[in-house]
Amino acid sequence: MSDDVILLYEDESHIRDYQTLRATWSVKGKQRQIPTHGHHATVSLFGCVNIRNGEFLCMETNQCNAQSFYAFLRYILAQYEDRHVVMILDNARIHHAKILEAFLKENEHRLTLLFLPPYSPHLNAVERIWGWLKESVIVNRFHATQKDIRKSVSSFLEHLDQFPEKVLQRIGSLAMSEY
Repeated sequence: MSDDVILLYEDESHIRDYQTLRATWSVKGKQRQIPTHGHHATVSLFGCVNIRNGEFLCMETNQCNAQSFYAFLRYILAQYEDRHVVMILDNARIHHAKILEAFLKENEHRLTLLFLPPYSPHLNAVERIWGWLKESVIVNRFHATQKDIRKSVSSFLEHLDQFPEKVLQRIGSLAMSEY
């Protein structure tokens, strides 16, 4: 693949404050307690991973809808002004919305969308990043507010920026980085 082409895997995710509990070690008789308030704060994200260098680009949004996806596409193209972006993504309705038609046509020389087969999240490399984020941010942890979730997500994303090789390892892309 030429250097002027960027290959990205894209997806959306919702990071909720639902207390996800997993098995963990603790001192006998001192089981870890995870509090809950009964409300559900959410942080919704659009993200994509570059499988050649481990770069992870992410944007928070109020809703995962076609307008937000349109804004995310503009954000991605702004990051790669002189490159052609090939984006691999699922077949969510928002990815096929009519409001995108003119934008996609106008930018067909810079952006190609490739759709995965239905019901195949295992083929989308960014799903591994979302799983890692959720393991790191919500498993066996409590966030009292949406601000707390944002802070944890931001900290995780900063970690990804500092260690792109860990991203490549997580998505199983080390062998692919040479193509």
